[in-house]
Amino acid sequence: MSKVRVLLAEDHRTVRQGVRLLLDAQPDVEVVGEAGDGRTALKLARELEPDVVLMDVSMPEMNGLRATEKLRAELPRVRVVALTRHTDRAYMQQLLQAGASGYVLKQSDPSVLLQAVRAVAAGGDYLDPAITGKALSGFFGRRGRSDGEITLSDRETEVIRLIALGYSNKEIAARLTLSVKTVEAHKANAMRKLDMNSRIDIVRYAMLQGWLQDT
Repeated sequence: MSKVRVLLAEDHRTVRQGVRLLLDAQPDVEVVGEAGDGRTALKLARELEPDVVLMDVSMPEMNGLRATEKLRAELPRVRVVALTRHTDRAYMQQLLQAGASGYVLKQSDPSVLLQAVRAVAAGGDYLDPAITGKALSGFFGRRGRSDGEITLSDRETEVIRLIALGYSNKEIAARLTLSVKTVEAHKANAMRKLDMNSRIDIVRYAMLQGWLQDT
């Protein structure tokens, strides 16, 4: 029986070593490479063409979302399992829409990660049981179709981008020549669509989009 070939992309060395020890202990799994940032992960994926990439969401150079999008576009046969501590629905949707086949929390039991690797390597999808209550019912089946995507209007995007950058509703209203009530309405609509509950959720979303890297 051939082993599942895994590329491990994680910027924290201690976490990466721990995950490698777990995977190396499995008779049906083989770690073929390690990367500490998104660009290196993409480079190694091209060279090694692993079966599965364990992709940390928050990495330097290129975050896991962008790396997943590029990897899936170039190497559609390679499957991706996203690794993160975030249970936010917006995080899940963005990674799944980018092409990830699995989503696993770092704080979950190690057995969950192993189940995810084996499931996606076999051609399936996997969502961490700890967050299935927040998961999108049937989302995997809709992936790639417009009705499975979150679509923000240009104004909604502009408003939450400025919120993430630290502007108040009043400052945003003056900047965009809108009333404060209109800004609040755009903010509320965007947060509802993305299932966000706080400014922290908006900042996390902005980080994945790369908005904060431009400042």
